Amino acid sequence: MRRENLTDEQLLYQWASLVLPYLSPRDLAASACACRTLSLIASGVTSRRTADAARGLERYPIPFGNATASPQPYSYFLYTPHPILSPSPSSSFSQSWGGEGTRGSATDCERLQGLRSCFGGFEVGCDCDRCEEGRCSCWSDMELGVLKECGENCACGLTCENRRTRSGIPIRLKIVRDARKGWSLHAAEAIRRGDFVCEYAGEYLTTEEAQIRLKTYDELSLKGTISPALLVVREHLPSGKACLRVNIDATKIGNAARFINHSCDGGNLKLLLVRNSGSLLPRLCFFASVDISEDEELSFSYGASAIKENSLPCFCGSANCSGVLPSEET
Repeated sequence: MRRENLTDEQLLYQWASLVLPYLSPRDLAASACACRTLSLIASGVTSRRTADAARGLERYPIPFGNATASPQPYSYFLYTPHPILSPSPSSSFSQSWGGEGTRGSATDCERLQGLRSCFGGFEVGCDCDRCEEGRCSCWSDMELGVLKECGENCACGLTCENRRTRSGIPIRLKIVRDARKGWSLHAAEAIRRGDFVCEYAGEYLTTEEAQIRLKTYDELSLKGTISPALLVVREHLPSGKACLRVNIDATKIGNAARFINHSCDGGNLKLLLVRNSGSLLPRLCFFASVDISEDEELSFSYGASAIKENSLPCFCGSANCSGVLPSEET
């Protein structure tokens, strides 16, 4: 159909179908009030966003469950399947989400993944045709709580058994709204003990930047205007005299792992640091610490809880719940 043969309403529909998937929920709702055509398109965008938080970038859709129980049927954030370097303050990123008949935009994802240069730190890797435990130089048992896997420079290829955390989320998950906790991540299928569940994806931060953001998030959390998802993990070095602090912020840019809640009893997930051959920075990956049933909430321990001024309440419901959420000492 040639452009000059289109009616004004058809032109509006084509334009809005391209633009509205880039809008925030507030702007999307405002546009829906303008006319019937925009209202129809906005409704479709909302429905498709609710159906898949991952924008088609994972193996399976990750829907928002019982969305009608919340005034906002989904949580809005930019999706990245893998950790990225933190964009500069002057950078501006947007991502199409909820467009008709489309997956997550390859261009949008590539712009985020272009910040992943931290993974290609060293030109090292195995030369195995087929990696086997005990024979591959990259394959080793956990040392000091760190799991080692093959990396981007290895010759073994993407089907290698020693790359089980590198292909995104391998199981079905769903995001469920809880009246007290807010959004939470649940298993949408049974998960066996020891299985890889998901990686914690977000922005790698320096310790200085993490401290600045933590202070801001603490203030905003008390006002109920934000649900921060900044995870801090310390990797102890072989000498035992020092540790590397890993800061990943999934508050604005992240994946489904940002919805995993705290449990005072340790939960059903174990968080491991994973080092891939040739990578400068470790990755944070979740494995099932017990057999997990379908529909069961996924959780882990954020750390030791200590009651202090302005502590946020914990609603994990475990028998030994401390009543407050752990907080990172900056």
